[in-house]
Amino acid sequence: MTYQDTNRQDADIKETHDLIASDKVEGTRVYGQDGKHIGSIERVILEKRSGRVSYAVLGFGGFLGIGEDHYPLPWAKLSYDENLGGYRTDLTREQVENAPKYEGEDEYDWNKENGRRVYDYYGVPPYWM
Repeated sequence: MTYQDTNRQDADIKETHDLIASDKVEGTRVYGQDGKHIGSIERVILEKRSGRVSYAVLGFGGFLGIGEDHYPLPWAKLSYDENLGGYRTDLTREQVENAPKYEGEDEYDWNKENGRRVYDYYGVPPYWM
């Protein structure tokens, strides 16, 4: 098998036992500590140099996606639950609603100060440490 063949084959990976493609993560539901649906993952944010997932941006609120708020959530706060077919967190919806967020179509400033606020709020060490 040539590099070109391997490259083409890898582009079609959606999910294995330990791996999942980013396009399958986006849209996946997130459930709180009570097992109730909180929201869905809109996107994942990667650290450029290490390739580690730093945040999942959780979206909820609004109506049919209009007016939805966006909540950067440290990836460390999520674990995949096969029974739910989604991610589980030890948080409640209310805790997430009180977290740092950005609204609607606003752009978020992904700087270290805002990152520190997010990680401090959730009580986990920042991805850069």
